Amino acid sequence: MKNSLSSEFMFQLFALLTAIILVHAMYVAVIRPSADDQLATEMAAQLAGEEVVPKRSLAVVIRDFEQEACFILLIWALSIMGYKGRMNMKEQKLLEEELLSIPEGTSVLPEDARQYSRSIEALPDDKQGFLLPRTLLSALQRFATTESIPAVSDAIREQCDIESDRLDSELSMVRYIAWAIPSIGFIGTVRGIGDALGQAYKAVEGDISGVTVSLGVAFNSTFVALVLSIIIMFCLHQLQLAQERLVLNGQRYADSRLLRFLVAND
Repeated sequence: MKNSLSSEFMFQLFALLTAIILVHAMYVAVIRPSADDQLATEMAAQLAGEEVVPKRSLAVVIRDFEQEACFILLIWALSIMGYKGRMNMKEQKLLEEELLSIPEGTSVLPEDARQYSRSIEALPDDKQGFLLPRTLLSALQRFATTESIPAVSDAIREQCDIESDRLDSELSMVRYIAWAIPSIGFIGTVRGIGDALGQAYKAVEGDISGVTVSLGVAFNSTFVALVLSIIIMFCLHQLQLAQERLVLNGQRYADSRLLRFLVAND
């Protein structure tokens, strides 16, 4: 379990660094030069007295630092959810395997628990920490110790509840990112409005270009942040749904493949 947490932390760190490098490179090489050229062309046309209708191209909408930060966080959050989704798929595939080979009509007594535990303990190390092996092993150990079927049922439920809480807590970083992205967008809004107010005297003199650009920063940053936040929340809810299904399927597997075969000694 510790190795799994360590590898997940290293993956998240690597994903963050990769997102920063890729997004910043894209902004420096493509987005900001394209947006600056468009804004410079429109500014020159305005100074020449031409009537110009500003174009809301994608490059202009996402050109500012707040939008760049939002895209970095978006890619980071999607990477984290992709990692957890991949692990979830691995655990779902394990549900299709016959971890306990108990023929129909067989009665499993407390003294048989150790024998059936061996097949689970023989699983590879990377699968030992999955929900299903831990639940089945805990149930068999509880049965061998207490010789009580209700105690086994409680053990299965406890393991599933613990796993549900663990999966939920590990999504705290994604929830923070989903909160941080709109906050960064509002920071851009405040910055843009502040710049616009600082150039109000130019608007009084007839030059509204600076105010227009600043207000564009304000509204574009909020617009982009809210759109990206919607994307993250949709993916987060899909991941949570898959994790909840995993826990329920794991509990159902333990009930149907183990619990119904148990027979306590009189």
